[in-house]
Amino acid sequence: MSSRQRTLGHAAALMTILIWGTTFVSTKVLLRDFTPVTVLFTRFVIGYAFLWCLKPRFLPFSGWKKEFLFAGAGLTGVTLYFLLENIALTYTFASNVGIIVAVVPFFTALLAHFLLKGEGFSRRFHGDGTSLWTLTHNTDFAAAFTGIFLIMANGAFVLELNPAGDILALGAAFVWAAYSILMKKIGVNTSNMIICTRRIFFYGIALMIPALWVLPANMDWRLMAKPVNAVNLLYLGLFASALCFLTWNRVVEILGAVKSSVYIYMVPVVAVVASAIILGERLTWISLAGILLTLFGVTISEYRKKTRKSGKKRPS
Repeated sequence: MSSRQRTLGHAAALMTILIWGTTFVSTKVLLRDFTPVTVLFTRFVIGYAFLWCLKPRFLPFSGWKKEFLFAGAGLTGVTLYFLLENIALTYTFASNVGIIVAVVPFFTALLAHFLLKGEGFSRRFHGDGTSLWTLTHNTDFAAAFTGIFLIMANGAFVLELNPAGDILALGAAFVWAAYSILMKKIGVNTSNMIICTRRIFFYGIALMIPALWVLPANMDWRLMAKPVNAVNLLYLGLFASALCFLTWNRVVEILGAVKSSVYIYMVPVVAVVASAIILGERLTWISLAGILLTLFGVTISEYRKKTRKSGKKRPS
């Protein structure tokens, strides 16, 4: 592979992460005029329409089991995850949400242990003979959740924020882990990525409709036509919800799964910086310590998993 292709791969990865990291801020801006479910519904309708324009054909029916998996993915990865995230942003800082959802890998590993054959914890889960029972004694797990505790404590006691926002963000991380498991079971590949993602969007949107009746919603077209709102809605719908997964797939193809995944851990950093610059959110020493501990825990956990995988590939 040429150096030019690798450079383009790194540039695409950086662009994708910058977009994902700023979605918390963009949503926070929209929540000044709209309710969480309104932002969620509008965003994914825009994303669905764009994906349909990219590939205007239907996904063949593959049986009810597959459809239930698509529906489950739409419920967890679209409806519940973003609804929890959007509601969380009404109670707490965008930077808090960006950091807390970074613990998704821990929840994913926990669910995979019970739901995915061959991908759960083993006696060598952390390379030191520890099992699921002793997972909480590992440095990475303890550091990440100590960091989350500091972030939540800082919001509740120092900044006097409602802790419900941080708790909802933690719930969003768990729901996204469930979505990841469902996606593994669905088995999406590059050739049908656009159509499968659009099917998931469809179920996510359909399952949002009851929430539009139960939760407060304000589909005010005059507010949506305001330049700041229109720009942020299009940003979330076209770029964050539709285009980013396409660019990310290309990044993985060029750089590989290991190198590309390193960029994922820039999302919370971008969220914190963007929140401070654009929203003027206050960053205290306690929250900074929580951010560093959370990122340290998640990064070390991912590094150990990659080291373990590399070790398995070496010839004996």
